[in-house]
Amino acid sequence: MSVELNHTIVHSRDNRESAEFLAGILGLEVGAEWGPFIAVATANGVALDFATVPAASITPQHYAFLISEAEFDTAFARIQELGATYYADPQRRHPGEINHNDGGRGVYFIDPSGHAMEIITRPYGGYAS
Repeated sequence: MSVELNHTIVHSRDNRESAEFLAGILGLEVGAEWGPFIAVATANGVALDFATVPAASITPQHYAFLISEAEFDTAFARIQELGATYYADPQRRHPGEINHNDGGRGVYFIDPSGHAMEIITRPYGGYAS
């Protein structure tokens, strides 16, 4: 049996705001509301199902997206246009910078609910996805 990740639930203060934020940066479509969820699907079929929950119950998580160099340019420009703070590292010690890990480019930014979103152009450690 082949195993594939199909979807994950992302706790959000406002599911629509968070879905639209991520979809806007990555150039993806926001799905229709389905029960308590609003989905954003990636090219490999994995969906992030955003669910509104009380802010106090949100534990910030990390979500990384592998994108092409051209997609990085576009997404990074959107992050800058929004005036969103971005970082070269997950510890947020290098604001206003991107990284060049594994010969690619990467950047971290925070979504409206406090989750660390990351875009990279090369998988870390040299493994292919």
